[in-house]
Amino acid sequence: MTEFIDGPLWYFALAVFIIGVVWRIASIFMTGSKPDYSVPRQASTGGAVATLFSRFVPRRDMAPKIRIQTVAGYMFHLGLFALLFFAAPHVLFIEHHLLGVGWTPMPYWAFIVASQFAFLGLLILWLHRVLNPVTRLISDFDDHAAAILTFVVMLTGCLALLEGFTGLRTLHRFTVELLMIYFPFSRLMHAFTFIPSRAFTGAWFGRRGVDA
Repeated sequence: MTEFIDGPLWYFALAVFIIGVVWRIASIFMTGSKPDYSVPRQASTGGAVATLFSRFVPRRDMAPKIRIQTVAGYMFHLGLFALLFFAAPHVLFIEHHLLGVGWTPMPYWAFIVASQFAFLGLLILWLHRVLNPVTRLISDFDDHAAAILTFVVMLTGCLALLEGFTGLRTLHRFTVELLMIYFPFSRLMHAFTFIPSRAFTGAWFGRRGVDA
């Protein structure tokens, strides 16, 4: 089983992930849009760039209403980013199996802090989705499946690093490969699509001289 997970399944998952992500992004740009014959009031490029960064902070009138989601969102995403790219096993994997180069991993105490931030942030976001009547109504299977699968991947990874059992490491790699296969066909694609989405919105409003 370990040979299958480390061999054929890994390459299959990697192929599905890369092809799926490229296909989803390419389909966005190939869709195109109707020509805009209106007279531009401002440069659309400036609006695209401004919106790309301004949306990282909620609007002032909305901030008090979504303060918990904002804080939890940053806790989860920053914690997950640190775990994904700076946990020692991941740095070694990237160096030996993906890029051929590595970098200094974060110390053990930073791993503990990052994992706690990621777990707590994800838990808060999921509880808000379940308990808030509005988000509960608009959530579907994909929303919950993505959250649960991400949680399982992080849990098996942290346990594998803390306990050091070969079985846990194999289980972690298996859950990662499942996530990679699921990723391009889920809302997790927002990790890539948020950039063109924000840029298009900002360009549209910027052309009309509206602050998005």
